[in-house]
Parts: sequence; C-alpha cells; structure tokens
Amino acid sequence: MVGLVLVASFCLLLAKLALRASPAAASGQPPKGYYSQKTMLAAYALGELKLIDKNPPLPDGVREEKDIEYGRVGETSLKLDLFSPKALNSPSPALLFIHGGGWKSGQRQDYRIYTTHFASLGYVTATMSYRLVPKGHFPAPIEDANCAVRWIRANAVRLHVDPDRIVVLGGSAGGHIALMVAYASDRPEFQGNGGNAGVSSRVAAVVNFYGPVDLTTPFAQSSGLVKTFLSGKTFTEAPELYRAASPLFYLASNAPPTLTFHGTLDDIVPIDQAETLELRLSALQVPHDYVRMEGWPHTLDVAKPVNEFTKVRILEFLNKHLGRSQH
Repeated sequence: MVGLVLVASFCLLLAKLALRASPAAASGQPPKGYYSQKTMLAAYALGELKLIDKNPPLPDGVREEKDIEYGRVGETSLKLDLFSPKALNSPSPALLFIHGGGWKSGQRQDYRIYTTHFASLGYVTATMSYRLVPKGHFPAPIEDANCAVRWIRANAVRLHVDPDRIVVLGGSAGGHIALMVAYASDRPEFQGNGGNAGVSSRVAAVVNFYGPVDLTTPFAQSSGLVKTFLSGKTFTEAPELYRAASPLFYLASNAPPTLTFHGTLDDIVPIDQAETLELRLSALQVPHDYVRMEGWPHTLDVAKPVNEFTKVRILEFLNKHLGRSQH
C-alpha cells in the first residue's frame, strides 16, 4: 500500500513538473520543452501533450500519386509518393522528404504530415523509400536519395517543378542521408545506377531534423546502428569508412542553405552533433539556421506543438532562400 502511495505521489509530481515546463511558447519561439523525458511522458499520459495525426486526410486542391518508381537497382524497385497542387501558376519548388529509422526501418508514409501540408501551400512534395539494412548498407541510401533527386529533375517539366529549387528534408537517419545529398553533391561514388545517369543531384537547400553529421565521434563509434549501417565494421577496423559516411567532412563554403532542428533531451543522436554542424557552417559562412529545441527528445516533431512550429520555420526558411511558392 505504501508503495502504491509513493508511486502515485511520484506521478503527481511528474505531472506538475510537466505542466510547469510546458507553457505556451512566445510567438516565433519553439514551444517550451520539459525537464526530462519522464516529465514529458507524464504530460502525454495526462493528455496535456498531443501527438500528430500520422495519416492526415488529403487537403482539398492536392493531388496524390502513390507508388511511383523513381529508380531501379537490380530487382529492387525504388518508389516514392508524390503530392502536388492541382493548379500551379508557375514551376514550383520540390520538397523531397527522407524518413528515418536507423537506416534499417521506417517508411515513406511517415512524412505524410509534411508532404500534404506543403503541397497545400503550393509546393510539389515527395516522400521516398530507400534500401534499408541489410540490403541497404552505406552508401546505398545516399545513392537512392540522389537517384530520387535526379528523377525529379529529369521530370521537372511534367511535374511542374523548378529544377533549380529542389530541397531535401529528413529526420534522424533521413537527416543524415539528406545532408549527404546536400554536401557531397554530384560525387560519382554516391550516384549509383538507379536511373537518370548524367542528371545532376544537386539541391538548393536542406532541412535536417536531428540527423548525425560526424560518425567518427565516440557516440557513433559505439553505436550498434552505425556499425550495422557500415557493414558491421568497427571504427578501429575502418576509420576511413566512418569518415566517408560523415556529412561533416564534405561540407564546403558552397554548400546549400541548411536548417537544423535538434532537441536537448535527444538520447539517440547527441545534440553536440548539431552544434558541431552549426560551428562548421558558421566558419564557412554557409547560410544556415539552427533551432536548438530546449527540453525535447529525438523525433521531437511527433509532438503536435513542435510539428506546428517546425512547419512554420521551414516555410520561413524556404521563403528566404528559394522565394515564395506561387500558388
């Protein structure tokens, strides 16, 4: 009985802390986070923290095309889902979303919350699948993402896309892949043979949600996910492979504008990955924005208030660096 009382008291304390830690954010500022993941879970359990609808309805005025083959590697068909405004006044920027999942899981439908939203604002959006471990060890996912960019550019006229305004966006492993596409632009070792050879995979901007940028650091060296992604090799066995798979080492002054979101409670990809990227971008004078999300964990944008905030910040970033979408 005493144990039950203690548990109840502890839960009540967590709930109070959760409510104290999450007042409404000031306009233009990230929503207030939590003291810990436990307080966040308490807020969710009490119904104070809402999660996104992962399968939102298709907005009026948006056309959806599923299971489009953008490339083929051997017998593997590479597919994406495409969303576009039914009426476009001029060629639109294209937004390509790349899901996460530790390079071994996840699905392209995970980003429907974004693809449908931005298509309703006048963008052509796509969410892609790529080869996953064990079939998709490094550099296969980067090859597939480059192939998807090439497919969009090769079909730009038919898709009503501006080929000079293609953006890649991804979360976690998808953030890593997006950064590799953006920073190792057109490098032949990452193009693969999925299709549209000879078409550029260069992008105009990149949005990174809590993706790893330097796989040579202690966190990555000790990560089973990273080791598996790199064909089971340890850092001691293949330090050059860990470096080759790190977006940070391809970063140059001509890199595309970069927007990064990362939470301070992230226990999967340490926030110092984002801060290392921020320092390097600043040193190179690459246009960028870094949004440090105080009190939020990995996959922070499944929380409804964070998701609403990130959509606003992404739109501001796109307007700034690509111009407004005409719709």
